[in-house]
Amino acid sequence: MKITLKDGSSKEYAESRQVIEIAADISEGLARVATAGEIDGETVDLRTVVDKDCELNILTFNDEKGKGAFRHTASHIMAQAIKRLYPDTKLAIGPSIDDGFYYDIDRATPLTAEDLEKIEKEMKKIVKEALPIEQFNKPRAEAIEYFKEKGENYKVELIEDLPEDSVISFYSQGEFTDLCAGPHLMNTKTVKAFKLTSLAGAYWRGSEKNKMLQRIYGTAFPKKAELEEYLNMLEEAKKRDHRKLGKELGLFMMRDEGPGFPFFLPKGMVLKNALLDYWRDIHNKAGYVEISTPIMLSRHLWETSGHWDHYKENMYTTVIDDTDFAIKPMNCPGGILVYQSEPRSYRDLPLRMGELGLVHRHEKSGQLHGLMRVRCFTQDDAHIFMMPEQIRDEIKDVAKLIDSVYSLFGFKYHVELSTRPEDSMGSDEDWNMATDALRGALDDLGLPYVVNEGDGAFYGPKIDFHLEDSIGRTWQCGTIQLDFQLPMRFNCEYTGADGEKHRPIMIHRVVFGSIERFIGILIEHFAGAFPTWLAPVQVKVLPISDKHMEYGQKVLDELKASGIRAELDSRAEKIGYKIREAQMQKVPYMLVVGAKEEEENLVSVRSRFAGDEGQKSLDEFSAAMKEEVESKTARTAETQE
Repeated sequence: MKITLKDGSSKEYAESRQVIEIAADISEGLARVATAGEIDGETVDLRTVVDKDCELNILTFNDEKGKGAFRHTASHIMAQAIKRLYPDTKLAIGPSIDDGFYYDIDRATPLTAEDLEKIEKEMKKIVKEALPIEQFNKPRAEAIEYFKEKGENYKVELIEDLPEDSVISFYSQGEFTDLCAGPHLMNTKTVKAFKLTSLAGAYWRGSEKNKMLQRIYGTAFPKKAELEEYLNMLEEAKKRDHRKLGKELGLFMMRDEGPGFPFFLPKGMVLKNALLDYWRDIHNKAGYVEISTPIMLSRHLWETSGHWDHYKENMYTTVIDDTDFAIKPMNCPGGILVYQSEPRSYRDLPLRMGELGLVHRHEKSGQLHGLMRVRCFTQDDAHIFMMPEQIRDEIKDVAKLIDSVYSLFGFKYHVELSTRPEDSMGSDEDWNMATDALRGALDDLGLPYVVNEGDGAFYGPKIDFHLEDSIGRTWQCGTIQLDFQLPMRFNCEYTGADGEKHRPIMIHRVVFGSIERFIGILIEHFAGAFPTWLAPVQVKVLPISDKHMEYGQKVLDELKASGIRAELDSRAEKIGYKIREAQMQKVPYMLVVGAKEEEENLVSVRSRFAGDEGQKSLDEFSAAMKEEVESKTARTAETQE
């Protein structure tokens, strides 16, 4: 059999071999770090037997799926440690997740933070024991009986949901055996660096009707240095938590009267409006027109769009005059009604319609998280209607627009192409054409991307932009979705150059994503120390004493007349205290005014970036400030005090 490797080289074998054996044949070093395999694009266990021609990729911790296998093994080691220490514990599920793993458990006495230290200690013993990890199968009936005997009722329930002819996969290490599809490492000794990070509650199978279980979170890495780097990042993330900084800086609040519905405070509105002004400016220059559509529309519209069938559980509904209505979870159907409001010609296309639309989606209470996961948010949507031959150029223009925005804020990013999900509508031909158009545009731009199989929207494939913040976390924000379905479902038309009716193609796209979430990301990215153009208060005027308050007021008035966002600290406090307070509020510039400044009509400038910048005339300072704001120059965080 011929095995084609990732680099295009090949290996030939006369008889079947396990993935791990092929890895060892390539190099012993590769076999040592291998965590899983990929055969013809499907992730498999290292124990999987290869018995025919195929394409084989050996996965390591550096691959996302390889990382998942590594951390999935860590979750089993944790479960084994828990069962050793607390044998009466019932195990539910324990998958790997983006930044680690968790296991949901059920026990009469919940675990505490002190218990986590004991579990970690026992996990270290299991790693030291270097237990071989073995995979085997049982018929469904035997698997159910096996877990019934052990009293593992959650495992029994999981198996009972599977078809009767299922063969159930198990993994064992030492005395511990778990129900699992894998993949897993070959031995427990590989998981050398791990940390249990937190405890939380989680409903069994995510349903509020089921029992509340306890979820133990952890993370794992091949090397101690990598773990320490991650834990340091977590500590830094705590300091930057947008919920904490949002409160301290007076930007937004959450109230029990509206869980998941954020309140923007005056300073938060300044920040939000600065972002929206920037959004309007760049979209106006890029040839977009702005529209606004109603927040609530009839059920008939959502049935036509497909949202009623595919998204109803996330929608808020009501009845008006005996007719079902839904508060919009998305802006696109309203945008289509605007398109249909007048006859369209090929000369009108592409038609780029932007909308800062307020949408509502029902998120489960346990998933709400500050501004990052809310039930009400503003999407910076745009819907572009075009002819088939315009697709590639429009996608490229949107990608360039997104790039310009992320570059302004100092974000790096990577791109994913998401393909057709199982729950979708439309023909194979349309999906293939749409996917090829997105792929072609990315190739034209030379943008590297990974394919995310089955993660597209129900109406079309999409390109997602995952930005990286200043401490290395990634966030999915920008999206470009190509849609053949909605124009067809709504019977959208335009008159072509041939005088005949044609159907337009539609792009859905966002740049910020959710404005609220993007603000949360910006708060954490900049640790609240926004670039001057975004800062709610750009300048704080600090009189040295009450005697200089009048001059301070004059400085404030002139700054405001120049369009600079400024405040006066009129409190009877020492100047050192006022400076520290302004620094705590992350104000970019402080103007200290006393007798000398008043006498010479100057201001003493202190900045968040360089400390004492000396005395300047107010005109000189204002001109430099306006230039910094208008150019949106960011004096970098690296030079902050």
